[in-house]
Amino acid sequence: MSFAPKDEHEAQIQFALERGIPATLSVIGTQKLTFPDNAYDLIHCARCRVHWDADGGRPLLELNRILRPGGFFVWSAMPVYCDDERNQNVWKAMVALTKSMCWKVVARTVDSSGIGLVIYQKPVSTSCYLKRKDKNPPLYIYVALSRCLSPLLVDSMGNLFSWPMPWPKRVISKPPSLLTESGTEEMFYEDTKHWSALVSDVYLNELAINWSSVRNVMDYGYECSLWRVKFAAALIDLPVWVMNVIPIDVPDTLSIIFDRGLIGIYHDWCESLNTYPRTYDLLHSSFLFRNLTQICDVIDVVVEIDRILRPGRYIVVQDTVEMINKLSPILHLLHWSLTLYKDQFLVGKKGLWRPNGLRN
Repeated sequence: MSFAPKDEHEAQIQFALERGIPATLSVIGTQKLTFPDNAYDLIHCARCRVHWDADGGRPLLELNRILRPGGFFVWSAMPVYCDDERNQNVWKAMVALTKSMCWKVVARTVDSSGIGLVIYQKPVSTSCYLKRKDKNPPLYIYVALSRCLSPLLVDSMGNLFSWPMPWPKRVISKPPSLLTESGTEEMFYEDTKHWSALVSDVYLNELAINWSSVRNVMDYGYECSLWRVKFAAALIDLPVWVMNVIPIDVPDTLSIIFDRGLIGIYHDWCESLNTYPRTYDLLHSSFLFRNLTQICDVIDVVVEIDRILRPGRYIVVQDTVEMINKLSPILHLLHWSLTLYKDQFLVGKKGLWRPNGLRN
């Protein structure tokens, strides 16, 4: 997953999405990133112009929060390989900060062109944290972006979670963070098998979707599920990628999504999504609208969906008959073509229509 702030001059994220690369608009600033703790195996920054040691090290501590125990941070920037006073002062600050966070340097190198990088690794146990003479930064659970170390993830017995299975076994294996209650593992495998068959039999063969034109997919909804990524996992053999969007007012399952080697973000659907217009090929909604109507205006949500979907691409809505009947007239007003499958799956295709009088 690539992320960067909105840049009117370069529009890096828009270019990435147009090339079919997973990406989202985001910035390391005063608020937490929209990712769960211990999510990423590796984070890469090549001259990304972030002052990691600024504000007491809060930007780097935020990376520490989303980096999996034992995960790596690859940093290629001028302080790594330049000898002038300014860059060396930044390097010394990074050395002190990473040492206080118990990160270790596993490699530092400079190539023949003079460009270098350093690779840090996050600890896999809490022993280093407990041995620090100076408890700075303090070891607290994140509530808001702050100058604290997030604790390593443990299970109900206090044991550190193990590294997930290698890819691609990871996507079909029981996630380490999945609840250990009786019957949960059996339900997980049964649900995975069910959705694999549903996608193969219905989504790929029965719905009016030209899958050869689909690359960027978004899956969002309120359907109660402990593993939430059954749709994305069922598409794993297709040349597509799926952004899983978890509403902020439902049980948090985003850690499970990342444990399975997939990606996602948190989002409030009463607000605009952090992406450029016309960047997704298919949006899959699982009982989103039935719940959203209690807190948001459904017309506003549909207009936002129209904004982020490319012309000629699709939305698949799985919802109640009542909700589908409410959505259909709104989509018709936007001149979408609609088909209904078994009174349960509404497939909409966006056209090229725009109101008269609008300019580019």
